[in-house]
Amino acid sequence: MVESIIQVANLSKSFDISSKKPGLKGTLRHFFKRETKSVEVIKNINFEINKGEIVGFLGANGAGKTTILKILCGLIYPSQGELSVAGYLPYKRRSNFLKNITLIMGQKQQLIWDLPPIESFYLNAAIYDIEKFEAKKRIKKLSDMLEIEKELYIPVRKLSLGQRMKSELLAALIHKPNILFLDEPTLGLDINAQRNLRKFLQIYNRETDATICLTSHYMKDITSLCKRVICVHEGCITYDGKLDKLLKKISPVKDILIICKTDKDAKELSKSGYIIKNKNQKEVTITIKKDTIKSTLNKIFKSYGIEDIFINEPPVDEIIGNILVKEKV
Repeated sequence: MVESIIQVANLSKSFDISSKKPGLKGTLRHFFKRETKSVEVIKNINFEINKGEIVGFLGANGAGKTTILKILCGLIYPSQGELSVAGYLPYKRRSNFLKNITLIMGQKQQLIWDLPPIESFYLNAAIYDIEKFEAKKRIKKLSDMLEIEKELYIPVRKLSLGQRMKSELLAALIHKPNILFLDEPTLGLDINAQRNLRKFLQIYNRETDATICLTSHYMKDITSLCKRVICVHEGCITYDGKLDKLLKKISPVKDILIICKTDKDAKELSKSGYIIKNKNQKEVTITIKKDTIKSTLNKIFKSYGIEDIFINEPPVDEIIGNILVKEKV
């Protein structure tokens, strides 16, 4: 039986927000008679995450993804509902709970700016009561995996963004957390740095069986790492399940580029009743439902002279973009 490490039931979070009119008059009125309203950013959500899973949280800006991660790691209190992370109530911030988790945010840093990363690593090791010999061993192993051995002794301010992000990751993992909360971990990184970071997370998950909760607007992060996704729209969960199933549900068709042997074949194919997306001389692009591809292509090969075919999936970014603006999937 798979062990559930995170349980969330009927969880909601509201914030009191004050508004102020512009100008001196508005400022004075705001000072003496402040008007506030309660905004519910998380609305009665429910989900469970099993030990060792990598789960991606998808949603537009302001949907509530980061708020969910902050509640799960105990940075903010829930307004109502129940939750358990590794058997603890996160908002109580027990020391044993904090030793089990880590939070990495792409737009935040914990490394000391003017010192080499190695100094911050030893500081973190001391905070987590890790003896120096063990700390050296862990730093060596993680730095080898991240390929940043030389960068450990260069001041943080002189590191590139990718090198700095790898160092941030090492600092966050030195205490061997069982649960990783990653909020936009590849933000601002180049393609190679993103790929290396994803590769490292896959290896770390495989070797330690760590649970990873991930938010990202880079769809390659989600498709490479996450088999399961949770879609969040205006504080509500609109989908919770396998990514492949979601993509098939949202995009049940494929575009097939067919290169015919003659212009006559292309012309006849374009008039045969299929959904024609584009035609250019001998090339005809048709749209076919995924569950009828085999039978449709067999029929086309028997009826027309075909030189080559290309099967194109709609871009994942486009599909996910459509998901993010929908209330329910």
